Amino acid sequence: MSDRIIGAIEAGGTKMVCAIGHENGEVLDRASFPTLAPAETVPAMIDYFADKNIEALGLAAFGPVAVNPADPRYGRILNTPKIAWQNYDFMGDLVRGCGVPVGIDTDVNGACLGELTFGAAKGLTDVIYITVGTGIGVGVCIGGQMLHGMLHPEAGHVLIERAPGDDVPSTCHCHTRCLEGIAAGPAVQLRLGENNNVLSADPEVLEQEAGYLAQGLMTYILAYSPQRIILGGGVPDHTPELLPLVRTKTLELLNGYLSTPELEDIDSYIVAPSLDGNQGVMGALELGRRALEAAQK
Repeated sequence: MSDRIIGAIEAGGTKMVCAIGHENGEVLDRASFPTLAPAETVPAMIDYFADKNIEALGLAAFGPVAVNPADPRYGRILNTPKIAWQNYDFMGDLVRGCGVPVGIDTDVNGACLGELTFGAAKGLTDVIYITVGTGIGVGVCIGGQMLHGMLHPEAGHVLIERAPGDDVPSTCHCHTRCLEGIAAGPAVQLRLGENNNVLSADPEVLEQEAGYLAQGLMTYILAYSPQRIILGGGVPDHTPELLPLVRTKTLELLNGYLSTPELEDIDSYIVAPSLDGNQGVMGALELGRRALEAAQK
């Protein structure tokens, strides 16, 4: 085990989780700060790390965020609904405040990296992590590297077909039938109604949700050819009946078009997260380790 101490930030829209740990993913300490304006939140996090002797820092941030080092906006939060954070130089202020190399990626990419490095996808190179909660985020790892192009994957907004009779309005302000707009937590709640927040208590809505997620997964399988898919977030985490249905419906939609050992063992192919909710923090540790390694070359 390396003795080098790495800092980690899992930056969410509601709270920021700061932690320190070893390169092997062992978390030694953590603290949580409410996500207020940057001028209030970031100095508190810098103070947390001040006496921790970290050698690098990993930041897994809510987005959209500029993750391409060639982008002049690199390290900045982009056009987020959180007005105070728009165009904020998150990475730059952490570099200046902590005085160490900082690695940055999206929060869902961080979770994917955590599972890839320490969890359910360890030893693989091509993996997708999906989180279904207030929104739907998709982290994509190809060839052992998180996928970055002109920005980062926004695969939660792929368009899907609505089920017959489903006229619940999309909760996405841009799309009327994207996966996030009709299958994320707020859309599920609209279908369940104000007096019911248990998805498994409504078999019709449960079937519908599984079908929508399966459409998304089929698209990801055909487009990215992952070796494993990890399905997490508040909706599946609180609905154990959902994952088996998603597996079945995904195979139905593929309809035998692909034949691989992974799909033949579907229970080991589409899986739940494995790190007890720590995948984001552990992925941020790996982002920090990679930033330190790059800085030392």
